[in-house]
Amino acid sequence: MRKAIFPGSFDPITLGHEDIINRSIPLFDEIVIAIGVNAEKKYMFSLEERKHFINETFKDEPKVSVITYEGLTIDLCHKINANFILRGLRNPADFEFEKAIAHTNRRLSKIETVFLLTAASTSYISSSIVRDVIRNGGEYGMLVPEAVKVKLHKL
Repeated sequence: MRKAIFPGSFDPITLGHEDIINRSIPLFDEIVIAIGVNAEKKYMFSLEERKHFINETFKDEPKVSVITYEGLTIDLCHKINANFILRGLRNPADFEFEKAIAHTNRRLSKIETVFLLTAASTSYISSSIVRDVIRNGGEYGMLVPEAVKVKLHKL
């Protein structure tokens, strides 16, 4: 069984994340979106909100599930028997950063990292950009899935 973890903070999930996940569905039998919890980090959205956004976005996709975790991603892989880590790459800086992590994970655990390039139409989107647009009252709708838009329109 090909089981992949797609780790991240997803604060919030973006159309870039959604694109990577949708394009990876044919590649894996199961994709676990793993929301990392970092007590040192200040999040815009609560853990429950981030889980809700992802669950709503993929509610009709049985191969996709969402969990939360603390600690090393490779430890989570071992715990849930995932043999791949899925990562999206937007630009050369992402590649250099992710390459070092992938090499370390492979050395420590033999778990393979699979990289997908983001679509050209979403390659400029990051959660930090989305948060900045939201904080400053900008139009964020073309950057995030419907579940995020619905939540923010209610506020």
